[in-house]
Amino acid sequence: MKRLCVFCGARTGGRTEYAEAAAAVGQGLARAGWGLVYGGGQVGLMGLVADAALAAGAEVTGILPTFLDRREIAHPGLHRMEHVGSLFERKSSMMQLADAFLALPGGIGTLDELLEVVAWRQLGQCEKPVMLLNTARYFDPWLEAMNQAVREGFLDQQELERLIIAATPSELFARPEFSA
Repeated sequence: MKRLCVFCGARTGGRTEYAEAAAAVGQGLARAGWGLVYGGGQVGLMGLVADAALAAGAEVTGILPTFLDRREIAHPGLHRMEHVGSLFERKSSMMQLADAFLALPGGIGTLDELLEVVAWRQLGQCEKPVMLLNTARYFDPWLEAMNQAVREGFLDQQELERLIIAATPSELFARPEFSA
């Protein structure tokens, strides 16, 4: 079974579209026959993705640093919960378990996880697909910052072109990466 690592917020954000997209991602990955790897929390968008994936029959693995047990409220219904000592261990575990990565809207932690996997890929340490679900154009400012880095000579255009960007869950799961 392939596994999709989803990076997303421990909060639901200010738009209902974010919650709707998170639930649709959980359902979509189950329909595609993929498992979910994520941060292990029960709250925010990450809890919604996990709940929807579980309800649709997907295998769900959480990776949660012990110091976040109370803050992100460890999800009690997962197939597997791995407790780790640090955020570094969390990201390393996610990297090993996942076959692809998807970022949904989120805060600093989500952007950190996304940038780290993009950096790993740029340095040749990871050749797995990296995707963005650009719900309500959430990632437009981030993409503009990355384009500025290209314009200023700090980033190759091909790194941005390797990102898989979808506006909706339907568009995302229609991609060849999710074909049998």
